[in-house]
Amino acid sequence: MTPTAELIQPEVQELVHDGAYSELRAALKGVPSADVADILASLEPDQAAVAFRFLPRDDAGEVFAYLEHELQEQLVLKLGDSALRVIEGMSADDRVRLLDELPAEVAQRLITSLPTEERRQTQAILGYPPGSVGRLMTPDYVRVKPDWTVQYALEHIRRYGKDAETINVVYVVDDKGVLIDDVRLRSLLMADPASVVESLMTRNYVVLRADQPQEEAVRAMSRYDRVVLPVVDSRGVLLGIVTVDDVQDVAEEEATEDIQKIGGVQALEEPYITMPVLGLVKKRAPWLALLFMSELLTTTALGYFEGEIAKAAVLATFIPAIISSGGNSGSQASTLVVRALALQEIRLIDWARVLLRELQCGLILGGMVGLIGFIRINIWGRLGLFSADSPEANHYLVLAVAISTTLVGVVLWGSIMGAMLPFILKRCRLDPAASSTPFVATLVDVTGIIIYFTIAITVLSSTILSDRRGATHKFSTEQGDFVIFTDENGHPSEVAPKGRETPRYPVSDYEVPRPH
Repeated sequence: MTPTAELIQPEVQELVHDGAYSELRAALKGVPSADVADILASLEPDQAAVAFRFLPRDDAGEVFAYLEHELQEQLVLKLGDSALRVIEGMSADDRVRLLDELPAEVAQRLITSLPTEERRQTQAILGYPPGSVGRLMTPDYVRVKPDWTVQYALEHIRRYGKDAETINVVYVVDDKGVLIDDVRLRSLLMADPASVVESLMTRNYVVLRADQPQEEAVRAMSRYDRVVLPVVDSRGVLLGIVTVDDVQDVAEEEATEDIQKIGGVQALEEPYITMPVLGLVKKRAPWLALLFMSELLTTTALGYFEGEIAKAAVLATFIPAIISSGGNSGSQASTLVVRALALQEIRLIDWARVLLRELQCGLILGGMVGLIGFIRINIWGRLGLFSADSPEANHYLVLAVAISTTLVGVVLWGSIMGAMLPFILKRCRLDPAASSTPFVATLVDVTGIIIYFTIAITVLSSTILSDRRGATHKFSTEQGDFVIFTDENGHPSEVAPKGRETPRYPVSDYEVPRPH
């Protein structure tokens, strides 16, 4: 709520409660429609309906268009027959948006009660598919003929412009209603009154088709820096116009939907704060269940390498850092690519270029993170922070190489997977936003575990993992504690001081107790 609305709201609430309707009308006079809508939204539905009845007729429709759909529906039901006056005062596109949200029987009753012209316009717009440009357009515009003089065109604008959505641009049509050009009002005002409209035409205009997706209107408005665009049918006949305020609403809805999908949530049809708790659960539960089942694959992968973890428990301590690094890099790449696809900065044919860029980024980022991991493990080793009787205390340098190499591989793989998944989904005609951050992170978790232990086994097989592989049990002598190592056949072969690989001594040099 704006400061203006916050200042007036207590007064309006008190006037409604006291029934001081003349003062109420005066208090709301001159207040911006958006602020009046905020004030009404803060009142109880019954109070909002009372206050709404005393709005000036010319302002009621505009205020009503700013209200949330839920409050609009409540007011329509509470206003009864008075609601028809409000709906008549709305622009055609706002009227259609409201009727779309109302129960079918209520919407049908209101449509049949509209005057003939408003009913015809409303039904024509409702005839276009939901999500199409036709649902956004309004038939309230000004059109002129190419053979009119500028003076006559300006007189026409004065006569009919008051009912138009905007008069910044007027449209030139032929006798069949086919759009020929658009002319800015400034050009008409600055032209010689005796000249004809055709002399001002450049035939350089941008149009939308009524059957195009609404996203095309968003892109065209942004690309050509327009505040209004004409809408035509397949024959080029001018049907209406789309204004920037309606396009901004669509852009906001699309961006919100994409953000929610990236977060692993199905798109919400209403604001979060008004959404019932069960509704929120239904939107979040499918993705949460799917991600949980996907994470079970991570558990399976860990189970496969359980033996290596048992031999060197230190490997388990680095699992969260490694898989989170891969998941984070994948989420970054996925978010950037999804947004670039949505803005049409890249297309499907650009997948190879994107792959090359992510290979470069992944190597650089992986090298940076790997260097941090390498330095950290070496510092811990030099300071003696590893357990004294653990093999990593003597082989921390090799461990650092294994961890840093793993980080390079995992970050590189996460970047590639995060960048390519949106392309794969789009190629399958699915929403790229569905390759959401948690979904990419889950996939990278599983593959990251495999990459990690594959590298660890390769690098550490002759040091940390071999120490644990041959150890059977320990025994004590006067010289200290020792550990027995077995040969390839499992027979005791050597003895070494506990916690160190060397020096090793033949078993025959000691009286080795047999394990229980």
